[in-house]
Amino acid sequence: SDPAAYQYAHFTKKTLEQDGITFDLIETSDVDVENDVITANKDPTVHGILVFYPIFGSRPSFFGGSHDEYIRDCISVEKDVEGMCSTYRQNLYRNVRCVTTYNPIKDKEVLEALSAAGLNRTLYEKDESKKCLLPCTPLACVKILEALHVYDMNLPEGNRMLGKTVTVINRSEVLGRPLGAMLANDGASVYSVDVDNVYVQSRGKMFDTKKSVEEVCRESHVIVTGVPDPNFNLDLSWIREGTVVINVATDSNVDKESILKIPNVKYVPLVGKVTIAMLGRNLLRLYENFHS
Repeated sequence: SDPAAYQYAHFTKKTLEQDGITFDLIETSDVDVENDVITANKDPTVHGILVFYPIFGSRPSFFGGSHDEYIRDCISVEKDVEGMCSTYRQNLYRNVRCVTTYNPIKDKEVLEALSAAGLNRTLYEKDESKKCLLPCTPLACVKILEALHVYDMNLPEGNRMLGKTVTVINRSEVLGRPLGAMLANDGASVYSVDVDNVYVQSRGKMFDTKKSVEEVCRESHVIVTGVPDPNFNLDLSWIREGTVVINVATDSNVDKESILKIPNVKYVPLVGKVTIAMLGRNLLRLYENFHS
């Protein structure tokens, strides 16, 4: 029933179908959504599942937390195209970059040796070749930073944001917190700003700081804004020359005309189309990991 989610769902469907992806858009109820997710989990013709939130909002869940979070965790790791189920979230915050699976050993010599020894049980070997999925909107921000050469591709993977300071003005579980973790995992110093406090995110850790929002913005090479309030505007006097500013909010948090007057600022006003591209990328990764 959320108008923005409804619009985004139809735009996503149109965009992915243009790329030849079959997209079944199911309009369901809050009573039936869990069963619909479980049914899709079991359907071998379905390679990815995406639920458009909010559904329950802040309504509590019998299972703890919000019921939207519970529905998110009902999606199978093999089909979670959004990369937000508990497995992918925990791996992200622990900087674990692969999904560990165990596959039956198929090596002919090993099987013959087992048979000769009278061992007829199935043995498994550890597989860490499958890369984790990452949340689409935070991943879109990372890809934008790569395209703008903020990431130093000459450095080893996992350290390509070393020496960079980033402020993320949003700490939601769908944008700010995972984006901060992704950037910190790549070596950045990240300030996470919420309504009434500022935290520092580093690899696997988050701790508070006494610095103000103004102070952390003035330090930053990159500022990402995602405040869901049409009345919030980033104070442009806090932005130094050459800063990259990305707006993720539906109602822009930035005065476009004014920010472009700051020397060498790179301003990205929208990320929606890149987010949908990351959705397609995640779907292909799911297919390669689990369905090919």
